[in-house]
This record gives sequence, C-alpha cells and structure tokens, in this order.
Amino acid sequence: MPPSTDAVSPSRRLALRHLERVARDDAFVGKLSADDADARTRRQARELVAGVTRQRRWLDFVLADAYNGDYDGMEARLRYILRLGLYELEFQATPTRAVVHEYVELAKQTLRQGAANLVNGVLRAIDRRDALPQPDTGDEAEDLALRHSHPTWLVRRWLDRFGPEEAVELLEWNNRRPAHHVRINPLRTTRAEVEEWLDEREIVYTRSPSLDTSLRLKRLQPLLQGGLLDEGRVAVQDESASHVVRLVDAQPGETVIDGCAAPGGKTLALAAAMEGTGRIRAIDSHEGRLARVHEGAEAHGVADCVETEAADLRAVADRPDPPRADRVLLDAPCSGLGVLGKRADLRWQRAPDDLEELAALQDELLDAAAQLVRPGGLLVYSTCTIAPEENEHRVDRFLARHADFTVEAAEGLVPAEMISPSGFLATRPHRHRMDGAFAARLRHVTS
Repeated sequence: MPPSTDAVSPSRRLALRHLERVARDDAFVGKLSADDADARTRRQARELVAGVTRQRRWLDFVLADAYNGDYDGMEARLRYILRLGLYELEFQATPTRAVVHEYVELAKQTLRQGAANLVNGVLRAIDRRDALPQPDTGDEAEDLALRHSHPTWLVRRWLDRFGPEEAVELLEWNNRRPAHHVRINPLRTTRAEVEEWLDEREIVYTRSPSLDTSLRLKRLQPLLQGGLLDEGRVAVQDESASHVVRLVDAQPGETVIDGCAAPGGKTLALAAAMEGTGRIRAIDSHEGRLARVHEGAEAHGVADCVETEAADLRAVADRPDPPRADRVLLDAPCSGLGVLGKRADLRWQRAPDDLEELAALQDELLDAAAQLVRPGGLLVYSTCTIAPEENEHRVDRFLARHADFTVEAAEGLVPAEMISPSGFLATRPHRHRMDGAFAARLRHVTS
C-alpha cells in the first residue's frame, strides 16, 4: 500500500490493511496486530475490522443495491473501502462528511482518482436515502441471513430449531459488540479487592448473576495496563467456561486430566477450585499453545500442581499403561457455533460438512478420554457449540459404545435455567448472555 500523502486516519488505513490480510491469509480477526501503530490506533482498527467482518453480508447487500454495476466483480480493495465507509455510517454514527472525506482520500491514495469518485458517489447516494433496502427474496431464511449477516444454512438450522422469534434474538446477539468476562483468581486476590481496584479507576463493570468469581466489563485494556492479568489476579474467561469447570467439580487433592487443555483457561480454573493442591495433567497436541498453560500456571500460583504434556490425547490413551485420573475434562475441538459473537470471522469459515468431520474427531477423543478415567471417576465432555450433532448426539453415541458410563445430571452444580431436559449444561448466548456451551457429566460406573 503506498505511503500516505494526505490526512487519512491511521486507524482506517490500518483497518484496510487488516481486512486484506484476513482475506489473503485467513487470519483470525481478534489476533491482528501492528507493531508500527499505537494502542489507540490498533484498538480502533480492530473494532472496524471486527464490525465489517461481522456485518459483511448486510453491507454487501446495501452496497450492491446502490452500485450501478457488477458489485461482485468489483476489485477487492475498493469493496473493502466501501464496506468500511458504510459500516461507519450505519453502525458508528460517524458524521457523513468525515466518513466520505476519509474513504474518498483512502481510495485515491491506495487505488486511483476514479475509485475515489466511485466511493464518493456510492456512499453519498446511500446516505441520501430515507431508508435502506430490505431483503425480499420470498425465502425467510435467506432474508434473515442477509439482514443479520449470517450464512443462510445457519439461519435455516436455527429457524427450524428455535423458531423465528428466538432465531432473530440469536442473530442479533451474535452481531452485538461482545462484552468481556473475567474470572477472579481466589489464590491471588478477592472479588472485593478487584472491585475496589476497578471502582478507584471508575471502570464500569457488573457482577455475574450466577458466578461469585466472575465480572463483566466492556473494556479489558485497563486490566491489561494495570497488570491484573499478568499478575494472575484475574483471567479472561467467559462465564459459560466457568460453568463447565463447576460441572467438573474438581476437589482439592484429586488427580485431574485436562485432555485438550490449551490455551489453559479451564486448567487454571480447575487448579483454583482445587486450591492449588492435587495434580492436573494438561495435555494438548499444540506444543506452542501449551506453553501458555505453563506461563499461566506460574502467574496464577498453581505451577506446583499443573504439569503439561504436548501429545495427542488418542496417543496417550493408546499407551500400554495410560495415566488414570479421578476426573477427566475433554473440552473438544468443535465448530464454535456458540461463540460467533466473539469470533467475527468464524461464521464465514464454517460449512455444514464441518459438523460431520468434527463429530468423527469428537468421538475418537471421547473414546480416548474414557480410557483415562479411573473406575468410579468422572468424564466431562464439553464444547463451545450449540449444534446437537456435536453435543447431545455425541453423548448418545458414546453411551451406546460404553456401557460402563452413565449420565450424571448437572443439577446442583449450575443454575437450573442452564440445564437441558437431559441433565446437560446447555448455555444459549441470547438467553443467558454468555457464550453458547455444552457439557455432560459421564460417570465411570463399576459393576
């Protein structure tokens, strides 16, 4: 991209660069960074990139309606500039004059004068309208998918499962700017101390309605700058994940295996629940990500009870003398359909066939995890998806293969409104204001 020759905000220029990287490298929106930009510029650019990625389908629908030409054939950079401009107009309420000036200039600098003229014409034409166009294809799922910027196959599933009203609530939730949940580490601090720290700095937060160790915040930056995360006093952890840990109900002095542990959030929460005693074996096949578990254990004061091993859980179970534990947590790889509100890009990366492929992997990992549970011990299977094929169906198939395991209901461990009729933990983003998650307690029964 040519260097700037006029005043275009660094955040908008960086946002364009990041959108191109997302498309080129399939980069994770939330992990984008730039060493040559200050923190404010990076934060503003990330917000733009996440918003444009989240609303991409709706933005393209509006832009295609306003563009007198083949919108699908438009060069990519020009389309990214138009998406950014329309997003600011419609979702950030940036004054029209500022938006048009900045993106016209950005198009001129990074493309050519003709592209700048087009940006000016399209954005001003949309702004002059009394109302934006609305999808009217005659297909309810298609119309909702366009209006709420989701893949049609997902919307069709949710309409069939939840009905129109609840499906729309879920779509709207996924398009909100996500809140942050933090878990207080009782081995390093108390909730009162953390709340006092936040109050002194006038940082807005709310308490979790169901967890006494969780807080909800709009911004994480003050906690990062203040060292609370690095010092292990708090950890970023969605409340749904904390409820999964509650379902494991690990006790001080026990032996626990976390079978797909990286990056370690649940491992650290389990260690805190065990008061830093006993033994947690954190296993994961990604050695690089597993390093974060070790680093977190040091910061959280639980290094003495957490050990890590870079290995595939299936290979561990196939050993002549595999390790056994009182409790095994299998937080399995999944489609992530319960975290679409936080993963702006994930909705565009999933396809129906993914569920079948993931189900096969989940079955293999469940069978492996079962080999590591001592007789009388507990296996907890969890995911961050709301797809039955990855959740209830996998438990049903597992029980059909393993007569020595039985379901143990979640009553008494998590709030009743989060428990499914079958006794599983099942959080829903639009109902419970947290990520969508699933977890089942499976007891290894003895004859």
